[in-house]
Amino acid sequence: MPPESQAGRRSLAADVSLSAIVTGFVTVLVGYTSSAVIVFEAARATGADAAMVASWMWALGLGMGLTCIGLSIRYRMPVVTAWSTPGAALLVTSAPGIPLSALSGAFVATGILILVAGATGWFERVMSRIPLSLASGMLAGVLLRFGLDAFGAVRTAPVLVTAMFGVWLLGRRFWPRYAVPGALGVGIAIAAGAGTLRFTGVPLALATPVFVTPAFSWSALISVTAPLFIVTMASQNIPGVATMRAHGYTPPVSPVIAWTGAATTLLAPFGGYTLNLAAITAAICMGRDAHEDPRRRYVAAMAAGVFYVLLGLFGATIGALLAAFPRELVAALAGLALVGTIGNGLATAARDETEREAAIVTFLVTASGLTLWGVGAAFWGLVAGLVVRAVFSWKRPGR
Repeated sequence: MPPESQAGRRSLAADVSLSAIVTGFVTVLVGYTSSAVIVFEAARATGADAAMVASWMWALGLGMGLTCIGLSIRYRMPVVTAWSTPGAALLVTSAPGIPLSALSGAFVATGILILVAGATGWFERVMSRIPLSLASGMLAGVLLRFGLDAFGAVRTAPVLVTAMFGVWLLGRRFWPRYAVPGALGVGIAIAAGAGTLRFTGVPLALATPVFVTPAFSWSALISVTAPLFIVTMASQNIPGVATMRAHGYTPPVSPVIAWTGAATTLLAPFGGYTLNLAAITAAICMGRDAHEDPRRRYVAAMAAGVFYVLLGLFGATIGALLAAFPRELVAALAGLALVGTIGNGLATAARDETEREAAIVTFLVTASGLTLWGVGAAFWGLVAGLVVRAVFSWKRPGR
């Protein structure tokens, strides 16, 4: 990876490419269609009406978009942010019964905690102790489900998925940069011909932000802020940093985390409950499909940011458009876009024989989908790998 000073001398206009822009679109498509329904459910669980749900999407879309664009330009590397999907799932069960003003305060407090974690540098110190092999195993485990789902979709849409795979395969052989865009184009054409694109009845309207005055209560801070912060840092930011490092990028972790905390704090009263580093969608922007040159892949993250801003501005309209794509098309597209990343993660995880068992345990636990106390499998996979590594490296006294 070239030093930032060398990468920074490149002009943005020279770095823009069609493949990066399409990859940015794929990133948003995959990220939104795979988890937006959970965010909608979280918003509804709080008692939010239609206008407030649209405000949530406005806040989250702008927060993700502006941080993706700003941080990627600043550091000339693909920095992709996202909403906290496990955090949204947590809200579905913990938010009911809590007043909206108290929830708004809880979201603000969560943003402040993330900001402090980044500004003080303690989160980066923790991340610096995680071996690359274990981080790569965790990454491969996180992404494995998407690869399996891509080929599993053949059962319900054999023509669509097989055609997309065929175009992707030929693209990887002859036009690597356009393999995923080609698969997307063929998928859209086949879906349109089969009548499975559901664009009818989609309203066109801008979202209006709704400000909820924050109120702070101990019950909301204990039942919402504390678990939301822990889940976001453990299940989202740790895999996010590991994903970047597994692709050869060395982000300035502390300021990046601090910026996500600052954005969360500002947008929390409008429904921006938590912003964090992305892992799965970030891996799409960091692969070869974005660009052969790793120094130019940051444009894909910027493009994703632009699409996220549009999604936020138009709220439910953009959501309905993205939801119009068949589930099998999205699954196939995500899996094909991540094939190279999964392979690189497994290769890096197994490269060092002394840490191979620990890395494979990390991969298996992560891929299992294990969830304990609201914390996702990525965190527990990392914990399991570190335990195995510690046991194998321990030497008995006197030897």
